[in-house]
Amino acid sequence: MFIRLLGPVELRAADGRAVEPAGPKRCAVLALLALELGRTVPVERLFELLWGEAPPARARAAVQGHIAALRKQIADSPFTLLTRAPGYRLDGPAELVDALLFERLTALAAGECAPGGDEAAVKLLREALDLWHGGTALANLPETGLRHAVADRLDRRRTRALECWAERLLRLGRGADAVTDLDRAAEADGLHEPLAALLVRCLHQAGRFADALTAYHRTRRRLAEELGLAPGRALQSAVDDMLTADPEPTPAAPAAPTSPPVPVDPVDPPAPRPTVNQLPRAAARFVGRAAEQRWLDAECAGPHGGGSLAVVTGPAGAGKTATVVQWAHAAAGAFPDGLLFADLNGFGPGHRTGPVEVLGRFLRALGVEERELPEDRYARAALYRALTGRRRLLVVLDNAGDAEDLADLLPAGPDCATVITSRSSLEDVVVTEGAALLRLGALPAEDALGLLEHLLTPARVRAEPEASAKVAELCDRLPLALRIAAARLAAQPGWAIADLVPELADERTRLQTLDTQGAISVRSALGLTVRRLSATAVHLLALLAAHPGPETDAHAAAALLATDTAEARRALGSLAAHHLLTEDTPGRYRRHDLIRLYGAELLDERPASERAGATLALVDHFLAAAAHGAGLLQPGLDPFGPPPLPGPARPRLPDVRAALDWFRAEEPTIRGLVTSAADLGDHRRAWRLAYLANCLYYGAGRRTDRLACLRAGLESAVLTGDPAAVASMEASTARALSGLGRAEEAHRLALRAVTRTADAGGDVHVHALTVLAVASAARGEHAEAVRLGERAIALAGAHGLAEHAPFAFSNTAALHGFAGDAGQALRRAREARALLAEHPQATYHLSAMVNEAHALQQLRRPAEAGRAWRETMERCRAAGAVHLEAVAERHYADFLLDADRPVEAASHLRSAHCLYERLGDAGVARQLERRLATLAGAVTVAPSARRALPAASGACRSRPPDRGSPCGEVPRHPETGVRRSTVTVRRACRSGDHHRAAARPGRL
Repeated sequence: MFIRLLGPVELRAADGRAVEPAGPKRCAVLALLALELGRTVPVERLFELLWGEAPPARARAAVQGHIAALRKQIADSPFTLLTRAPGYRLDGPAELVDALLFERLTALAAGECAPGGDEAAVKLLREALDLWHGGTALANLPETGLRHAVADRLDRRRTRALECWAERLLRLGRGADAVTDLDRAAEADGLHEPLAALLVRCLHQAGRFADALTAYHRTRRRLAEELGLAPGRALQSAVDDMLTADPEPTPAAPAAPTSPPVPVDPVDPPAPRPTVNQLPRAAARFVGRAAEQRWLDAECAGPHGGGSLAVVTGPAGAGKTATVVQWAHAAAGAFPDGLLFADLNGFGPGHRTGPVEVLGRFLRALGVEERELPEDRYARAALYRALTGRRRLLVVLDNAGDAEDLADLLPAGPDCATVITSRSSLEDVVVTEGAALLRLGALPAEDALGLLEHLLTPARVRAEPEASAKVAELCDRLPLALRIAAARLAAQPGWAIADLVPELADERTRLQTLDTQGAISVRSALGLTVRRLSATAVHLLALLAAHPGPETDAHAAAALLATDTAEARRALGSLAAHHLLTEDTPGRYRRHDLIRLYGAELLDERPASERAGATLALVDHFLAAAAHGAGLLQPGLDPFGPPPLPGPARPRLPDVRAALDWFRAEEPTIRGLVTSAADLGDHRRAWRLAYLANCLYYGAGRRTDRLACLRAGLESAVLTGDPAAVASMEASTARALSGLGRAEEAHRLALRAVTRTADAGGDVHVHALTVLAVASAARGEHAEAVRLGERAIALAGAHGLAEHAPFAFSNTAALHGFAGDAGQALRRAREARALLAEHPQATYHLSAMVNEAHALQQLRRPAEAGRAWRETMERCRAAGAVHLEAVAERHYADFLLDADRPVEAASHLRSAHCLYERLGDAGVARQLERRLATLAGAVTVAPSARRALPAASGACRSRPPDRGSPCGEVPRHPETGVRRSTVTVRRACRSGDHHRAAARPGRL
């Protein structure tokens, strides 16, 4: 049986009969499994392929049905379809899947690099191309974003294989063999210039000169009509080579009657070429950018720099022009035929400098007389290419606005180099011309201070190191801002550098401070950039001023713009392309402070209602997303009223790990929006957002930030006058205080919540009682804690209050463990798990697993306890439950020490230490270091085992952070079932009984 994906998806039986799986969705399931042959495909990815971002409620059942049907279809074949968490895996021979066979054949062809390898490569590539049986891959699959992405990837590989095949045939002198395939491909994709260039070359090699010109003009017209672009370098070179090639010898014509010779004047020898240098003066006191200049040396001026094209991009004020001009002066010796420079004014005031004008300047500099200059742009470009074809020139195209007018300005000579600077990313030039890209950002801190020293004298800067560093940071370490700040200080020699800091630190006056009396300022530089943006992008730049976080994404941008994520991504992409945002990680966009302040000025020009509306749109977006995420961690959680209806922009959070990953990225924004909503007087939105974020904070292990957010939410709850709101926030804040070891504050606040809800009862009262029980245990009142916990359970059972029942059961299990009743602890923990049986990654299911493992350990059931600890660690790790994983690692180490397995215990202690360190919990990390030191020095073990202890420590210390290995916080309260520290280890170590110290470790 053969699986065909390179066209319509189908199965080909052993007898050659085609069998198409029933329906496009079943074909899609088969296609994705076959493309990932031998690898597990998560169910969520199948959802995305079948239904995009909106799978139906019964999506899982539908996929299971397709899997069952496919198993029947591939029975008695070499393929096996297996169920493997978190999805399905198809196993079988890769050569029986056409897409995988295609990749193998093209890879073999690419390996034929030795002389004489072209013949073998042509055969392999022809075999690979013959596997395609349709115009596009996966042709009969549902129209979803993932299908388009996968099909486009396969189609691009087919195009590249066709190009490689044609290139090899050209080298063999058999370009005519490729004409039919190239012509068909060029007709289908008339804007793909490399295909058109190869078609021109193959037709020329076949002697079909007129057809080659027709192919060239067909592509040229389509580029002009559909994209407004002229042909790129590859296509233009193909036709230029054809036009300048020596014609084939033709039979001699009959001799004509000869005329008497006409005397001619002797020809003067050609004049020497003029040496050209159009570079502007290098910047005075240029500092830094050494690494960037080395990059330009290697890319453009080195032994392999001929024919190179480099694009230097960056935000306004980053020093792009100064960097390139400084380098060009230093590298002038590598370009003996001269240096051409043009300011294209793409982001300057006034009109842009067009290619006709720039070509005129270049041609004059290259010796063309004014009367000989062509008027037509294309004629000027052809003459420019001819004059630069045999020279070694450096061409600097400064301040380019976009890629549209650059193609005609690129020199044709293989020994020429071109450097383009722009505030735009010029991705089209990178794609079509193969340009190398260098992004200039802020100066390193050392270079920023060095620039201030050059501008203000080293003595003045070194006399105030802290103030100088603060000025550099407030200027975003951008050279333009630093020069303006230094000019202000230079004009006031009596000022200390610290005198300028308050003006820069005040966000209301910073941009005004970084202004001059002339035309140069950070504000005006940014304004020139903004002129090039679409109205939507400018609108988003202003609205982002309402966003309090350091980063944003397409979902939040869509909420601000009241549009879909596709439109939001286009606007974000435009801002990033002009370096007003930085996409440090895929889909996450960050702003420099100066750009944020400029956006705030834009927003301040809008009506007050629009400013408030932007903030509330963000709050509603994060309320909806937080409610969804919180519901995954704590099923049944009451959001106190329906959250805003989720629009198409809500992030997709399929499981607990995704919800926690999303929350970690968005936590500063959520905390800031609680304050922003309160500042607008919308206290109901403020406290609800804080309340919904509480369980996300707990799952992510963000203890200090959690308390700050909950305190702000509590203040807003009080201002609403709603007793249930106040009690809910009091109980939640008490939990956070207890987690930080502040037992007395937690107890007072929890007691107020219990008192406030005593008459009303209900879920809020169950929540408050359980928190009070936890706080009582933290004070050492274990009997009272058990009584309160059991009372909460009874109340929840009597009145069918399901919202906080798992919380009550899990924590009461821990309370029984504290009180020494391991049997009752085990029962309550298992009851908590039973309540959440359908939610195995919910927070209180995981905490109940911790408590269950503790109880089994206390009951001296080591086999069951060991299995329980291992399952708990694995489940917590899979869910991304950061601090619960750390708790489980730490206490599994205790279990291993009790079992006299110190080397394994050290490994798990070190894992816990890594988790706490990465979370930033330095106190607990130090405690674990002391335990590891005690264990390494105190346990009497064989020399080989003793050597393994520090090795395990070192291996973990060197392990880099890993998204799949979350970190957590140590619970200092029974909310997670962790017992308080004993003094056994300390006493044993003081008494010299190191063996006892290691065998009976205290729980930190």
